[in-house]
Amino acid sequence: MTAEEKWEGQEPIGEELAGEELTEAVIELCRRKADEFHFLGYEHTTWEDVWQCVNGKYAGRQDPPLHRIVNDILTLRADGMMNYLTLAALKEAPFS
Repeated sequence: MTAEEKWEGQEPIGEELAGEELTEAVIELCRRKADEFHFLGYEHTTWEDVWQCVNGKYAGRQDPPLHRIVNDILTLRADGMMNYLTLAALKEAPFS
């Protein structure tokens, strides 16, 4: 089997994603990161939590390049995620 036959039918690596395909790829990456947190014992973490945590870093700035977003998702650690969730819960809690 040649290298061409092996990769036949798959998308080229250099092809750029756009629109809905790009959105789905980022969501899938967030889902996998949430699954990683589930294995670490943080069962209630969702892909939306991961996205909001990463996306919160860019508030008030230009949209970052895709490689930056991917890097931030992949390098997100459990302690950073838990800090984000704790602060978000405190912001939503009413003062008595």
